[in-house]
Amino acid sequence: MAKVTRKLQVTLPKAIAEQYGIRPGDELDCVPAGDSIRIVPSGRQPHRGDLGLRLKLFDAATERQRARQSGRKAGRGTQSRGWRREDLYKRGGTR
Repeated sequence: MAKVTRKLQVTLPKAIAEQYGIRPGDELDCVPAGDSIRIVPSGRQPHRGDLGLRLKLFDAATERQRARQSGRKAGRGTQSRGWRREDLYKRGGTR
């Protein structure tokens, strides 16, 4: 987790900088993204109007997510929790 200094500076974690090839002196753009802020290396931000490029980036991100999830167990299955959703609404009342 990064902290903001009194001068409103943020230190980028080393692992992230190395992963994206960011080096001291590189310029980064801060891009508003709804309730978030995207930090993008200058010159690497796709043009908003380039739908083909945006879809290609989305597909690549989807594939990365599938690859990450392929090593995990698929959900919790039908394993019993010892209670049912309906039981939550019966609390405090007479049974």
